[in-house]
Amino acid sequence: MTNSTATIVVCDGDETGQELLDESLRAMTPELLGVNLHFVNYDMSLENRRRTNNDVVREAAAAMVETGLGLKAATITPPEIGGVGSPNRLLREGIGGSVIVRTGRRIPGVTPPVVGTNTPIIVVRMAVGDAYGAAEGRDGDSGQPGETAWRTEKIERSVCTSVAEYAFVAAEASGGLVYGGPKWTVSPTYEGMLKEEMDAAAARHPSVTYRPALIDTTYAGLMTEIHERTLVIPALNRDGDCLSDLVLAMFGSIAGAESVLLSLDENLRPRVAMAEAPHGTAPSLQGKNVANPMAMLLAGAALLDQAASKFADPAFHDAGTRLRNATLEGAAEGYRTFDLGGDSSTSGVVDDVIVRLRATK
Repeated sequence: MTNSTATIVVCDGDETGQELLDESLRAMTPELLGVNLHFVNYDMSLENRRRTNNDVVREAAAAMVETGLGLKAATITPPEIGGVGSPNRLLREGIGGSVIVRTGRRIPGVTPPVVGTNTPIIVVRMAVGDAYGAAEGRDGDSGQPGETAWRTEKIERSVCTSVAEYAFVAAEASGGLVYGGPKWTVSPTYEGMLKEEMDAAAARHPSVTYRPALIDTTYAGLMTEIHERTLVIPALNRDGDCLSDLVLAMFGSIAGAESVLLSLDENLRPRVAMAEAPHGTAPSLQGKNVANPMAMLLAGAALLDQAASKFADPAFHDAGTRLRNATLEGAAEGYRTFDLGGDSSTSGVVDDVIVRLRATK
């Protein structure tokens, strides 16, 4: 057992999101993983966000800044205008998050819907700015032909730098290549800022293969090209949001991979990491014990990798590798929920992961 203790801020969620978090935490115990973990829970359910007027979200973000590590369940975004909304923006702002990393990977035992999709695809997108949080409005008579709608978007060079640099670091670590980019030819001033930082990062990492491509070409390439190396795609916030869902679906299910929000320090190294499952709360599956826990389990594994960097302690990396391998090996042997062509229950998948973890202690 390592001497370091990782304090993890756990953001409880709603509906199936909370059920999957509870199930996944059964596999994240010190006894199973061989590392010291301390969990501090914040009730981020819609009911409590409304009751506290989102103060619980701000408190959780502040706690993550202190500990450096967070794990979040899926939460409800209510439809009403002027309500508490999604907690994601407040969490990103609260921890100073600038980068979101989502990795699509081959799920053992599952044939990818897109032929030739075998190597991992990592989408590195802006966590703030761009279309999200932009000022917008309408002018003219409502519903009339002359009515116009507008939106004022902005991106920051520091965020562009973070996205570009992390993309090249990820490509270096995975033996992959940096691919894609924004539509810099149409928008050389706005979208071109990210391209400028991609070019600058390429100069800092000359050993990394760099294949910049316009965003529309990138979409086409994902569908039509056979890629033999890991692809790392830096993207604007809106582009990256769309790309992430596409990439995860290419491998079989959006519930089959994790998402990690990162705040980087002045040296562009992770300072705070919050891992989560990128899918929603799936209310139609609530209480049925059939939802896929894979993304939540892999989020836990990704967070353990971040703890390894934070504490410079390989024991956390070993724990993350064991949790990831147990999850993927179980899928290969048929322990999969219905969305991946299996007939296992949520708890059955986690039970199998626990058995595998015990066997590798």
